[in-house]
Amino acid sequence: MQLKNVLNRGRRNLPPKVKGPGAGVFLRLRGDPLAYLETLRHKRCDVVSFRAAGERIYLVKSPELIHEVLVTKGRQFSKGRSLERARQVFGNGLLTSEGNFYLRQRRLMQPAFHPQRINSFAETMTQHANRLMAEWRDGESRDLYAEMARLTLGVVSQTLLGTDVDAEAAKVRKAVSTLMGIFPLLMLPLGQFLQRLPLPVMRRLRRARAELDEILYRLINARRKEGTARSDLLSMLLAAQDPESATGEGMTDEQLHDEVLIIFLAGHDTTNVALCWTWYLLSQHPEIEARLHAEVDHILANERSPVRADLAELDYTRKVVTESMRLYPPVWNITRRANESCEIGGYDVPRRTLVLLSQWIMHRDPHYFDAPTEFRPERWTKEFQARLPKFAYFPFGGGLRGCIGETFAWMELVLVVAAIARRWRFEVAAKKKIVPNPLFTLRFKNGLPASLVRRR
Repeated sequence: MQLKNVLNRGRRNLPPKVKGPGAGVFLRLRGDPLAYLETLRHKRCDVVSFRAAGERIYLVKSPELIHEVLVTKGRQFSKGRSLERARQVFGNGLLTSEGNFYLRQRRLMQPAFHPQRINSFAETMTQHANRLMAEWRDGESRDLYAEMARLTLGVVSQTLLGTDVDAEAAKVRKAVSTLMGIFPLLMLPLGQFLQRLPLPVMRRLRRARAELDEILYRLINARRKEGTARSDLLSMLLAAQDPESATGEGMTDEQLHDEVLIIFLAGHDTTNVALCWTWYLLSQHPEIEARLHAEVDHILANERSPVRADLAELDYTRKVVTESMRLYPPVWNITRRANESCEIGGYDVPRRTLVLLSQWIMHRDPHYFDAPTEFRPERWTKEFQARLPKFAYFPFGGGLRGCIGETFAWMELVLVVAAIARRWRFEVAAKKKIVPNPLFTLRFKNGLPASLVRRR
């Protein structure tokens, strides 16, 4: 009996393990990660473990335990493998940095993302929507993914850099697309070694990064020489000084470059994806689309563009966007690595364990959402939101590392949806099968081709 007690005390309390060889799990994760995560969601435990590509991985499926990982014990975890690899491509910006350096950068950048400053960009957002719509013709077919990419790239270019980058727009779009398209290759088990090989795909990646580097450093140098204050985010970051530094230090050119690159890539791509899934869902639900049209027609009489003051009135528009990001969250998973051995929900988490938190899983959990696979914007009443656990819905993450641009993204999404829906609707071909492509963001496997229909 004494020997049994000693053995029990030395035994770790580990979560239930998913059966199957690590190689098989890895192949399923590579082939269809959303489907594999769905199979794990049905496991009764709030935490399940599995191995893949030599990693011990815990999937956490409870809002309360996600709160533990991101908030309560957030300092005991660092970024997961995807962002460890991203640092090698995108630099040491806010999305990829860690520890005290991350906290310093966050302090420096936070004033630039104050809601009052963000509100001043509302007109820029609708101007770019109007510019895009002016090129459209009734009945023509376009890839909405490419169209929304042009729009969001224009918005982030002007608000972040103070320029439309029109002269170099094609080059920038191609470079951004190349970086985001090749990045999944770096997530392969030998991804860090692939970068060193003289492969054509790696040459394309290095060339795309070099082109963006040249543009960004040129803008940074020109702005430093100019020395005048502007209202764009780059100017605010140039002027930022660390309040906790005795000398009031700001950012070096390299730090500025890395932060701007991350904002450029993440801010452009996630909003693009969110807009596209919203248009797709509306095209499949004409009754919801009609209700959205009724709201924007009423608020934006005479086809005027929405302004920041309209946000409070665009209630159903916001619900449509909220529900779209529930069903198809642009960021569909977050990973964290345990810096030290700790405990989550009573389970031991050994050091270096990879913890997986999936918006795709949580946002479709029937415990929190009735008819979880149905598109129901009307579910987002104030009463429903008040009783919903915080991390049952978290499209922008949370905790210490929550998205610094969340306010910016919400404003852009609501204003752009209202501006476009006031004048246009989209018809996605019924024969076209739309399949999610879970890369760095939840993209489309073959774009989003649609017919443009001018509203009368």
